[in-house]
Amino acid sequence: MSERQYFGTDGIRGRVGQSAINPEFVTKLGWAAGKVLAGQGTNKVLIGKDTRISGYMLESALEAGLSAAGINIGLLGPMPTPAIAYLTKTFRSEAGIVISASHNPYYDNGIKFFSSNGRKLPDAVEAAIEAQMELPMSCVDSDKLGKATRINDAAGRYIEYCKGTFPSELSLSGLKIVVDCAHGATYHIAPNVLSELGAKVIEIGTSPDGLNINRKVGATSLKATIDAVKKHKADFGIALDGDGDRVMMVDEKGQVVDGDQIIFIIARDALRSGKLKGGVVGTKMSNLAMQLAIENLGVPFERADVGDRYVMERLLENGWCIGGENSGHVLNLDYAPTGDGIVAGLQVIAAMLRANIPLSSLASGYTKFPQTLINVKYNANSKDPLANKNVKKSLSDAEKLLGNTGRVLLRKSGTEPLIRVMVEAEDSDLALQCAQKIASEVENTEQ
Repeated sequence: MSERQYFGTDGIRGRVGQSAINPEFVTKLGWAAGKVLAGQGTNKVLIGKDTRISGYMLESALEAGLSAAGINIGLLGPMPTPAIAYLTKTFRSEAGIVISASHNPYYDNGIKFFSSNGRKLPDAVEAAIEAQMELPMSCVDSDKLGKATRINDAAGRYIEYCKGTFPSELSLSGLKIVVDCAHGATYHIAPNVLSELGAKVIEIGTSPDGLNINRKVGATSLKATIDAVKKHKADFGIALDGDGDRVMMVDEKGQVVDGDQIIFIIARDALRSGKLKGGVVGTKMSNLAMQLAIENLGVPFERADVGDRYVMERLLENGWCIGGENSGHVLNLDYAPTGDGIVAGLQVIAAMLRANIPLSSLASGYTKFPQTLINVKYNANSKDPLANKNVKKSLSDAEKLLGNTGRVLLRKSGTEPLIRVMVEAEDSDLALQCAQKIASEVENTEQ
């Protein structure tokens, strides 16, 4: 497929009022999507959003475009991304549209689509929408315009779904849990899920004002969760990001439990209970110690490119269910068709209760290898530094030196002219030494 003009690996995203995130573009995007999806079945599309102020504007623009194409619209209001995926499937809708920029600040926003099965749109459908965008916008006759209705019980439906993924024989009674919702889309969902399962919940990041999403709270800024766990002497904390598709945890000692550890805990628990299907998929950024720990369980491990889209592709190809990223995107296809922070958190809690040990002990299945990351700027118009023979030799020398006790990853940033030099090793000094040598050779290509 030729390179897409608008859709990236996670939909369309940008600064509000610039590029594609403006009323004119989004209205036409709604119309183009409606024309591609029209007549495929229910003729209905769901729209949900996170809590950033621009969501109102973009929701109205999408609604207008879809209606002009003759598509009926179900408005979900503020809802987590995985909730929109789930509801799209249960309502048998043509598609679900998420208005969110995930963990980005409030001044960014984005549009992404889910297909009728709750997964991201196939490339061919995204390509068809882009092709439709090139045509003049039109409007169906008045009697064929799409109608919009508000789905008032959406939050309640999703809360019950989340609770249903937690083992019925277990209870959160007696647990004190900090939940940080990043002032985002889970603010009215996650605390209710945990309290209805019996926990005493301490809420932070549950007062969205349209501008404070992800600001010094949530999965990308864990100090607030750590401080709250320590202050309230909580059993653990759960931190979600602005749209609820990623999760990080904090144990009773105030130590971070990242996405790699969460994936390991869930996979090991599934293995012990005889429910693990195949292996586990991580990414090129997954810690080597996590890979070795999973392989030591006798479980296959594979790495995908960075991005939950690529993890999902590899899981579906292999017929596996569990995978994700160290940033907290956790997939378990036995429970959800996309990454779901609340559901992943509940799976970790279930594993903790079954093992009858605190989260710090549960997460101590391996010790992360020290990691050195050096970002090296390069001229985007010059030759590719990764093709330079001296860079290649320094990479080969480092890999020989590390052997099976470490690994090297060189990759270009997807957003700026940087080469990311990452070295992991049991020996932190060796990791630094190797990373500095490779980074020096990358820098020399610019001279």
